Amino acid sequence: MKLTIRHILRWFDSGASAGSEGVADAARSARYARYVPFCAMHVACLAVLWVGVSPFAVWLAVAGYLLRMFAITAFYHRYFSHRTFHTSRAVQFAGGFIGAAAAQRGPLWWAAHHRVHHRLSDQPGDTHSPVQDTFWFSHCGWFLEEKNFASNHGGVPDLAKFPELRWLDRLDILPPLFWAIGCYGLGVAANAGWPALGTSGAQCLIWGFFISTVVLYHGTFTINSLAHRFGTRDYETRDDSRNNGWLALLTLGEGWHNNHHFHPGTVRQGFRWWQLDPTYWMLLLLGRLGLVWGLRGVPQRVLDAAGRQGQGPTRALPEGS
Repeated sequence: MKLTIRHILRWFDSGASAGSEGVADAARSARYARYVPFCAMHVACLAVLWVGVSPFAVWLAVAGYLLRMFAITAFYHRYFSHRTFHTSRAVQFAGGFIGAAAAQRGPLWWAAHHRVHHRLSDQPGDTHSPVQDTFWFSHCGWFLEEKNFASNHGGVPDLAKFPELRWLDRLDILPPLFWAIGCYGLGVAANAGWPALGTSGAQCLIWGFFISTVVLYHGTFTINSLAHRFGTRDYETRDDSRNNGWLALLTLGEGWHNNHHFHPGTVRQGFRWWQLDPTYWMLLLLGRLGLVWGLRGVPQRVLDAAGRQGQGPTRALPEGS
């Protein structure tokens, strides 16, 4: 198992070749190469012991979490993966760029894998099913595998036709790098202009980028690992998806996962008024501003398909109906 220059190049350019060693050696080496930056992100959080904490840095981390989680849920998931609303090319790129700043790869890679997940949910071939594999593999092991590294442009031809999205997908390291630099620069500026805030460039870098991103990682990953194990099933689906209100709070509405797998073609995942879905609310606001349009709602037949809460479904529709 070795870390070659070609593996390192793929940290910066996902289109770079991984090398020509044997298949087994290549897979082990590539997995090792992917673990290095992922683990380094977690280890870097320990620097909080040296940089300390301030209210400004904590709020920066919270704001960074919420903004990038919204970009993941609204654009990476509901737009790029499921095309549940329309937007302009400029807003499409902006949503993809902010989503990529979450350091969860590019929009084409993300959407292509997610579409496979829906096609084969909890069946053989589902890349991150906790039913088919372990909790940890579904949580964070699957994307470290060599076989899941490449972006499948053939699975997202509607997205791959945009050169700016292909560029963003290939150089997906740039948005997180810009985010990190921005956090550091904001801390330097805050320290110079408002020293009473008690912050610094290093402190804002650790809180605004490293801690915020790692928490965002695991918040997002819970939908793969936990939302197919814990929660309620209001709809009978072909998989083991669950509705989980706690995960919905953590992920701005993504926790209504059984709803989503029953009818993924809607922009709204909290089908009932009490199912909190902040991503949907924000998309409504963007719609009022004219930045997005054509938001696909929940058909009445889908609402009628669920029985009384806790009583199970009265009838079932195929996924995507």
